[in-house]
Amino acid sequence: MSILPEYLRNQATESGAVIDYRDWQVPLGRRFRALKLWFVIRHYGVEGLQYHIRRHVELAQQFATWVKNSSEFELMAPAPLNLVCFRHRSTDAFNQRLMATLNQSGQIYLTHTILNGAYVLRFCVGQTHTEFENVKVAWS
Repeated sequence: MSILPEYLRNQATESGAVIDYRDWQVPLGRRFRALKLWFVIRHYGVEGLQYHIRRHVELAQQFATWVKNSSEFELMAPAPLNLVCFRHRSTDAFNQRLMATLNQSGQIYLTHTILNGAYVLRFCVGQTHTEFENVKVAWS
């Protein structure tokens, strides 16, 4: 019953060097998803949750704008919410090395996917404490 989309594939998981606990959780049926949402709303309140979602979308849109205006990078898919799919205009191998270098730095963590046969980097804004400065550092 495992689902392994491209963006969750990595060398450690593929080699069996780590235990992937993703499939060892309580099934995400409707009732459990509702309970998770209830806890989030109870913690932040509706207005707090709305604030975080709007802020994350705004920060991702800023990142997407930087990508669009760049001569070195290209936006690979529309970014209506908080996920930006982009790549360097170079080769797939370059994009793989770029992601590995960034992830190894510990300053930023990206995932990847394959879109239309191209290796694409995925930048997602979703951590509670992410601010504009964090996104700016990620872009630089």
